[in-house]
Amino acid sequence: MLPADCADMTGGQTEFVVEADTVRRLVAALDARFPGLGDVLDRRMAFAIDGEIHQDAWLSPIGPDSEVYLIPKIGGG
Repeated sequence: MLPADCADMTGGQTEFVVEADTVRRLVAALDARFPGLGDVLDRRMAFAIDGEIHQDAWLSPIGPDSEVYLIPKIGGG
């Protein structure tokens, strides 16, 4: 599920069914559907996979029935 501020890139759609076994493949699949979205997701989003938040999730596995939520990264200094 995408946050509302990314919905302008997807025509308002915020939920998708995507076949991917890692976050990297999920982002690639979404970028193929919505060119440019992958870069936004990479720079601005963290991924919650089945309720566990991952800040640097590129190789994190995604199960066939997993739910993935994209949430804005929390910056710090």
